[in-house]
Amino acid sequence: MTIATENPSAARSTPEKPRPRPVRMTRWIIIVGLLLALLVGGLVGFNAFRSHMIAQFFANNKPPPITVSVAEANAEVVPNLLTAVGDLAAVHQVNVTSDVNGRITDILFTAGAEVKAGSKLLQLYDAPEQADLANFRAQAKVAELSLDRAKQLAARQFGPQATVDQAQASFDQASAGIARTEAVISQKLVRAPFDGVLGVRRVEVGQYLTAGTQIVTLTDLSRVYTNFTVTEKDSGTLKVGQVVRVSVDAYPGKVFEGKITTIEPQISSDTRNIRVQGTLENPEKILKPGMFATTTVVLPEKPAVVTVPETAVDYTLYGDSVFLIHEEKAEDGKVNLTAVRTFVRTGDRVNGRAVILSGVKAGDRVVAVGQLKLQSGAAVAISKDPMPQIPAKPPRY
Repeated sequence: MTIATENPSAARSTPEKPRPRPVRMTRWIIIVGLLLALLVGGLVGFNAFRSHMIAQFFANNKPPPITVSVAEANAEVVPNLLTAVGDLAAVHQVNVTSDVNGRITDILFTAGAEVKAGSKLLQLYDAPEQADLANFRAQAKVAELSLDRAKQLAARQFGPQATVDQAQASFDQASAGIARTEAVISQKLVRAPFDGVLGVRRVEVGQYLTAGTQIVTLTDLSRVYTNFTVTEKDSGTLKVGQVVRVSVDAYPGKVFEGKITTIEPQISSDTRNIRVQGTLENPEKILKPGMFATTTVVLPEKPAVVTVPETAVDYTLYGDSVFLIHEEKAEDGKVNLTAVRTFVRTGDRVNGRAVILSGVKAGDRVVAVGQLKLQSGAAVAISKDPMPQIPAKPPRY
């Protein structure tokens, strides 16, 4: 019996044909790839087109020029002034008092009145002194008569010289008593020591007044002193006779003029300041001692400097700056104005104008009003409205 067997080596040697990939799958992959490429390309193109259009929009739509007020920088001689603060004092001012004690019998003045030197102000009780004066005058009369008789007798050799000397001494003693009593009486009549204006009365009739007690103040307002201090650095520019201008809060806008009369020869070791005193005439008698005063000393003139309105300067912690006006011609021939921020070095400020030490030349135009809404390089247009008055007057509350 015969059994058929399969040869394994023959089975392995027969190659197996690969299965072909379907055509539909390849076509589908190609289509999806093309669609993705078109989508990505469209997005990239759209973004590029949008950026181009945005840039073109902003390039063709510039903001309108900002309207500002413009001022020209001038070369002028600025007053050379030294300003300090101080107070006013009277040339003559005193608290009227009595030299002796006594009871007030009469008040001979009116508070606030103007009096002349020697005017009677107050009377103290002086009846005992008046009696003493009468007594000494009687003694002096008797002593004078005795002296005359003694001289006549001595001239005829009927009396000794000793009698004449004794009579002379009695007469001199009585005269000294009169002088002393009159002095005491004069002390009990208080008089004004100089011309001036009286203050508030501080005593009453019947009051017992002790020596040195204030009766009333007396102030001469025809002239006043202005006392102020300056630094050691500025002391070298001051001289006696220089003009001083004084302003006080009580009379805004009014300036009183005088001259420096005294400069303290010593500089304070504590503050390194020097005290200066000026004298002002006060014919209207409106300046009062004790007023707070702003004093300005007029110094010799300096060379001309460049100035701009004070409102044109922008003061910041990073430095002072102004906006300069630059002119640029466009292709169509039209002149365009731009404002460029320029940093400057400033000096004094006088009468609403600021001194520019560097950064601006005479003739340059600067923005005086409206720079708060500007950026450097911004287009501007000059306003036709008049500029506000400089210096601007701040509101008073």
